[in-house]
Amino acid sequence: MKQPFVVQSTAVRVLVGCACCALVACSDSSADDINTWMAEQGATLKPRVTAIEAPKVFLPEPYAKASSPDPFDITKLTGGSPGSGGRADASSALLDAELQRRREPLEAFPLDSAKMVGVLKRGGRTVALIKIDALLYQLAVGAYLGQNYGKVVAIAENAVTLREIVQDGAGEWIERQTTLELQEGTQ
Repeated sequence: MKQPFVVQSTAVRVLVGCACCALVACSDSSADDINTWMAEQGATLKPRVTAIEAPKVFLPEPYAKASSPDPFDITKLTGGSPGSGGRADASSALLDAELQRRREPLEAFPLDSAKMVGVLKRGGRTVALIKIDALLYQLAVGAYLGQNYGKVVAIAENAVTLREIVQDGAGEWIERQTTLELQEGTQ
């Protein structure tokens, strides 16, 4: 067991005792001097307060682009156009058919989370093996995959071809071809 630290030198004891006596002796007279000096300085100093600037007046301006389409208009998502009065155009016809059908489970996953890991032939038809979140799914032509209404149009030995419906820069719905290629060496 360790011994507690004990001052054994008499010289150190004497030095510590003198230091304590000096501090006690200085404390009474110095405190009065300091308090007097603080009172004098407080009476002579006047604080300088600068005035705060008045706040700027806010003048609302009218929206200059009121005639342009509203970027938050829900009709852009449903395929209708705001000025068409319910008239469906060619781009919204693409989306209308997709909105009417029942969604499939693999449409909940983004396409970049899906990996093609193989192909099977069952009963004369080709089935792609898709891995999502460590689970394996079988995907045939006509099934849906991904969040952009991706319909499987072809399955080859090394790739699955999808037809997706996406919005272009102008907000029109268009079709595009996407390929999900075989991922070799996946586990």
